[in-house]
Amino acid sequence: MELTEEQLKAAENELQRYLPQSLEIYAFLVLRNRVKSDPYVVIVDRWPKFSVVVCKARCEQQTDLCKDTMVFANDGAILMETIRKVSVLDWNRYLCLGTSLPNMEIVKAVAAEKNVPSNKLAVCHRMMLDDASKLRRVDCSGICLKSLDESHVDLVTRTWKFARNREVVGMIRNMARNFPSCCVLDAGGKPVSWILTYVSGAIGVLYTLPEHRGKGYAKVLICSMAKKFFGHGYPVFCFIEEENLVSYQLFKSMGFSEDP
Repeated sequence: MELTEEQLKAAENELQRYLPQSLEIYAFLVLRNRVKSDPYVVIVDRWPKFSVVVCKARCEQQTDLCKDTMVFANDGAILMETIRKVSVLDWNRYLCLGTSLPNMEIVKAVAAEKNVPSNKLAVCHRMMLDDASKLRRVDCSGICLKSLDESHVDLVTRTWKFARNREVVGMIRNMARNFPSCCVLDAGGKPVSWILTYVSGAIGVLYTLPEHRGKGYAKVLICSMAKKFFGHGYPVFCFIEEENLVSYQLFKSMGFSEDP
């Protein structure tokens, strides 16, 4: 069943019971219930005591295909039964899906049943900062910080490794328009380092232009965003690709720990 606006608020509270396993879906609802964003559908297997939650974009245009579909489940058998239904996942369309590794094996099994090919884009560490006192403080004096806006979308998209098609531009625009972000500006007012928030509530797309690296901008941005999130009562977490040891060590040094 698809949740109503009032049920979404209740689901947010219910998902707190399953933290940290439910972190991505919980954080999505924290943002969804407070911040304007592109339309998403939230489906559960039953109400009010659910075992599976699927969050997916309303595919109203071609660019919506690149938006993540997020899945949480605390029961593998119910997950398999739920996602087999076309009303939950349309297996005739492209899906960009994110979930835990055990759940992904179930998703791949259902895809195989339906003769749908699948490709693993990335495996990530989930890094969390569960206590503001653990955040490493960074000196931001002399650095001009500002939120990103839509005029910066092209710059961010050109430098993002996953921006392989024009559909991603719409996703970055939604992030810059609606969710918390932060950037370092140079003397001419141009962003030279930035960080954004995914629809899942994770911080990411952290990037510094090559000629401005080594100045500590990434640490400044992480610190600034984490403090902003704690101030709003949002969970603070990110995903780091398995092979990205530099970013892994960076976030560890800032006080983040890995959720195993």
